[in-house]
Amino acid sequence: MSARRTLDEPVIVHQFWKNRKHDAIVVSLSTYEGHNLVDVRQHFMTKEGKLAPTKMGLAMVVLRLPDLAQAITKALAKARELGLLADDGAGE
Repeated sequence: MSARRTLDEPVIVHQFWKNRKHDAIVVSLSTYEGHNLVDVRQHFMTKEGKLAPTKMGLAMVVLRLPDLAQAITKALAKARELGLLADDGAGE
């Protein structure tokens, strides 16, 4: 069995604006103390115009990523079922 791969630097997978204040949600993959992590974190815009992370977020071992994806998929389906989202994904 080969050694588990780790990342030297975090890899941003996706980001999107949370609100008009230019807070963003950033999804990234990283390695911390030998553990591969997925991180979904709120970032804020600094006075210099750069995104910086906040304490608000979720980080977990990447092995739980399929469980998180399943939970998000279920939440999306339930939101559509309850009429909170249109079928095209458009919300309020």
